[in-house]
Amino acid sequence: MIPTLAVVGATATGKTAVGEMLADAMGGEIVCADSRQVFTELEIGTGKPTPAERAQRPHHLFDALRLGDQASAGWYAAASAPVRAEIRARGRVPILVGGSGFYLNAARDGLTAEPPHDPELRERLRAAFVEAGAAALHQRLAEVDPVSAARLHPNDSQRIMRALEVYEASGQTLSWWHARGRVGASDEPWLVVELVVEPVVLNRRIRERVEAMFAGGLIEETRALLEAGRGDDLRALRAIGYDEAIGVIEDRLTMTRACKDTSLRTRQLAKRQRTWFRHQVDALRLDGAAEVGTLCARIRTAIDTSGATL
Repeated sequence: MIPTLAVVGATATGKTAVGEMLADAMGGEIVCADSRQVFTELEIGTGKPTPAERAQRPHHLFDALRLGDQASAGWYAAASAPVRAEIRARGRVPILVGGSGFYLNAARDGLTAEPPHDPELRERLRAAFVEAGAAALHQRLAEVDPVSAARLHPNDSQRIMRALEVYEASGQTLSWWHARGRVGASDEPWLVVELVVEPVVLNRRIRERVEAMFAGGLIEETRALLEAGRGDDLRALRAIGYDEAIGVIEDRLTMTRACKDTSLRTRQLAKRQRTWFRHQVDALRLDGAAEVGTLCARIRTAIDTSGATL
């Protein structure tokens, strides 16, 4: 069996182009593995495949959610499994493309068993965060679950609140739940390919992409969402580029400043993504600065040498 392919890596490393060419060459279908591209309203600022690209070949989960819906690794694992199965049933190859490492791990390795979310408890923790700040919540977590606290950045408010929520809801620490192992692991063969680009080149690509997004209609796309009453949901997402576009619309940022701030946040995201993939994923790592055709040939060679067949 040809493995399920995952083309991953930091933002602006060229994943979309490689995924599209592989789909054409191998009879594949693209499955979104990006936590922002799954929202149907977000186009320009997320770097989605263009509408023309999506029309040329099958794409899945790029419009799976609407602003205000909850995107999570758990949701993605449940949503992507039947999509991959349906692609296989058609005799085609699932090709996951995106930069969300947690989504990849959830789809491939399953999820750590843990209690469901408790909305009332989460609201109390959110109020405590607003009042006392992330550092105070991190200190509280360190007292009850030092293992989880040690692996979370003191400013990672979302995961700190989740760890506290698990402890207060179940009486057991998040690290205790993690030790119980994973459920829902995929039984498919997988080949994960990470595209890696040197920081100097990647930073240039990011700057050019950001400038193209703002020149190509990001402000107009954002304004339309605000006028449609989606501003609160958009702001809650804290999406890079859209936050800055809102700043321009509200006359808090100049276009130049918005581009610089978006580029900076994107570079910071790319650094976190590189670090995460390097330490968390066993992958075939290829130079994303190479020609797309060369990269696809390398990937197909890796598949052929594995003895895979449809």
